[in-house]
Amino acid sequence: MQIRISWPAGQLTATLDETPTGKALAEALPISASANLWGEEVYFDTGVSVALEHDAQQVVAPGTIAFWTEGDALALPYGATPISRGGESRLASPCNILGSFDGDPRLLSTVREGDPVRVELA
Repeated sequence: MQIRISWPAGQLTATLDETPTGKALAEALPISASANLWGEEVYFDTGVSVALEHDAQQVVAPGTIAFWTEGDALALPYGATPISRGGESRLASPCNILGSFDGDPRLLSTVREGDPVRVELA
């Protein structure tokens, strides 16, 4: 499944895996929210509540589309967070993994705190 995430300075498409969280997110689209920043991670509320999946991960590759179940939020790391060790992307806690961006996730560096973000089917 393809989604598009857009904000005032840009947009990226992503491919989502067929997971319970991915399906729940797709059913809620389109979603509009305000961006939050945590180091080199953009996250925002989705209004979707799901359980933590058995294969949830805390350390992920930059460009991973993750779902932070504790905050009902998409977590989009493109580099280091305040708790990263070395160059890794370490999320606040284990998150459900949904897929990855098709383009360069460093484009997320143009997102500013409070920017409107929209997620829709591509």
